[in-house]
Amino acid sequence: MNRPEDEVLRAVTVDIAQGNARGIASIYNSAVAAWAIAAAWEIGALDELHRARTLDTADFAERNDLDPQSTTGLFRALSAVGLVHRDGAVVHTLDAYDDMYRNKSFFHWLTRGSAELFRQIPSVLRTENRTGEDRLRDPAAIAYACREIDQVTYAPTFWAAVDRVDLPFTRVADLGCGSGARLMQVLDRHPGTTGVGVDIAQPSIDVARKEAAEAGFAGRADFVQGDVLSLEPRPEYADIELLTCFMMGHDFWHGGRENCVATLRRLREVFPAAKRLLIGDATRTALPDTELPVFTLGFELGHDLMGTFLPTIDDWESVFEEGGWKLVRTNRIEMTVGEVIFELA
Repeated sequence: MNRPEDEVLRAVTVDIAQGNARGIASIYNSAVAAWAIAAAWEIGALDELHRARTLDTADFAERNDLDPQSTTGLFRALSAVGLVHRDGAVVHTLDAYDDMYRNKSFFHWLTRGSAELFRQIPSVLRTENRTGEDRLRDPAAIAYACREIDQVTYAPTFWAAVDRVDLPFTRVADLGCGSGARLMQVLDRHPGTTGVGVDIAQPSIDVARKEAAEAGFAGRADFVQGDVLSLEPRPEYADIELLTCFMMGHDFWHGGRENCVATLRRLREVFPAAKRLLIGDATRTALPDTELPVFTLGFELGHDLMGTFLPTIDDWESVFEEGGWKLVRTNRIEMTVGEVIFELA
């Protein structure tokens, strides 16, 4: 004969099992939704929905020559994780949509820019394969995402730092320039300036040149393919007065602290007229595993997989003097990945 407490125990067990199943489904559906967010942003659907708050996905697909069933499927993925409400092909934003929209570039960085790196985790984990895995990332997609990541995280603090530069400058260089957005923004705010962007990835340089020409900066902005970690002097570097370097400073630490010091010293030699250097980058966080905000886990695991050392703020502050620079100010942002901007003289 079944006792009442047995029935209660069975009911609790069923509830736990169903809850676990729902939780596991949420993990899987969230992974699919991450890809859908990146794709919907790239095709312009996220922006249109953000403006109008409602979107007929079938109509959007027809206007943009897209497969209607697949386009609706993208938003089914967003509906599954509570970002939109879907009524057939028509979707409406929910409260969580705006927060996702502010963070959409982080999803693009993960799924479009770093997809192959994460796909190859079983191989990358093996000791014999750990030869630096940055080649597994898509530099053009990374540059696309980082343009907005920069605006979300660094931009307000960066412009405050530029405004504090107390020496006039007419020549600026952006190291690790990506799509060239930062350099063009500086030139736009300072009409008398010219500058050069340097990036190791030729696809990013191609994008930067194209966008600079379209924006009317072709005569003021030059872009050079080169490895910031091993630059050699060039005529266009000789008169640079302001150096900026964002979202790649951790690469200075490849090979250890000594390499970072050497890179900082080399920048003094390659850019002899430089009076200011602004370095903005992520730093290693110390947050509990269950309290990580968006982007932190993907960024830190991704760089662990690539064998890239992520310095702390203290690590950085210990190398500047030895590298030939004076630390003027440390600007802690720390929104997602311990972001910081160092002002150096």
